[in-house]
Amino acid sequence: MSQLGHIKKHSMILAHIGALITVTAWGVSFVSTKVLLENGLGPAEIYIYRFVLAYILILIACHNRLWANTLRDEVLFMTCGLCAGSIYFIAENMALEYTYVTNVSLLVTTSPLITTMLMWMLYKNEKLGKGTIVGSLIAFTGVACVIFNSSSNVGINPLGDILSLLAAISWSIYSLVLKKLNAMYSVMFISRKTFFYGVLTALPFMFFQPELCSPSVLLRTEVWSNLLFLGAFASMLAYILWAQSVKFLGAIKASNYMYISPIITLIASVAFLGEPLSIIGGIGCALILGGMWFGEYLDRNNNL
Repeated sequence: MSQLGHIKKHSMILAHIGALITVTAWGVSFVSTKVLLENGLGPAEIYIYRFVLAYILILIACHNRLWANTLRDEVLFMTCGLCAGSIYFIAENMALEYTYVTNVSLLVTTSPLITTMLMWMLYKNEKLGKGTIVGSLIAFTGVACVIFNSSSNVGINPLGDILSLLAAISWSIYSLVLKKLNAMYSVMFISRKTFFYGVLTALPFMFFQPELCSPSVLLRTEVWSNLLFLGAFASMLAYILWAQSVKFLGAIKASNYMYISPIITLIASVAFLGEPLSIIGGIGCALILGGMWFGEYLDRNNNL
């Protein structure tokens, strides 16, 4: 094998490792957020602390350029901050107050399916393959099982599952906007602008929060350590690692790692939070993950 071949192989291995680290961080982040909620921090408050830290860290590495090329692009960046930032994470954090961590993780994972549906509706040249249709039906049956599992448990409100789906839709809109921006701007610049507008658009949500936690709460080890994990690792570093993984593996192969995230969340929530898993909840989990995997597998084989 040539030296170029060795370098390419080495880069591919690092890309796989990076993707695995990223989805692991995202899977555990649901548990970290739940811990912060239980310590008295509000959904918007957690999000702002997380993204402010991520923005400061990425600003150190990417600070040469301030504005986008045009006002239209600047509005698109604001949309990214709104959809992939404030709406997505605040809806997700609020969902964690009403339902199980595992449910939120699973339902948010339906975002790729929603993205595909939106692209099909918005772009006439986009066609839905049989695998996508079949996989979507299987996965959304799983969604129904997960929501039913929540409704049948005392003290669990299906509102949390609805908020999780809202987060998934929000992320899908972000994915469509990102498709336009990727061709003109670097990953670091896009991430920095997303973090900035994410914090800016989240500030109005603070008016709906009764009160901020006291400074003494932030000094608790379990609080500041989880905020540090969410801001530095699950946000800033994870975004960079994911971008590099997509670059070397391609979007489809990298996205396959997303299926691991809910499983990691399931293990972490049962192990650290003691959340239960019923039979119907387990069936829903299997249907969501299996439906999305089967859909991509069937479409990929049909394109060979």
